[in-house]
Amino acid sequence: MLQIACCFSPLTRHGGGVRFRARLIDHLVTEPDMKVASSLKTLKSRDRNCQVVRRRGRLYVINKRNPRMKARQG
Repeated sequence: MLQIACCFSPLTRHGGGVRFRARLIDHLVTEPDMKVASSLKTLKSRDRNCQVVRRRGRLYVINKRNPRMKARQG
């Protein structure tokens, strides 16, 4: 019975579950809410303070004055 319960819980398998669970929760907490669009052409013109930046191989639209205007291409 214990072995079946272990197989259904991927976060506790192989003894590294605590670290994996912590990374998963940390990723969910730090991930910002942003729009995801295939083209950033219209999203960069939503506000005059929007800037297009490239970080980690992706294009982002950021706005330091209004952080709600975030977007990512993809």
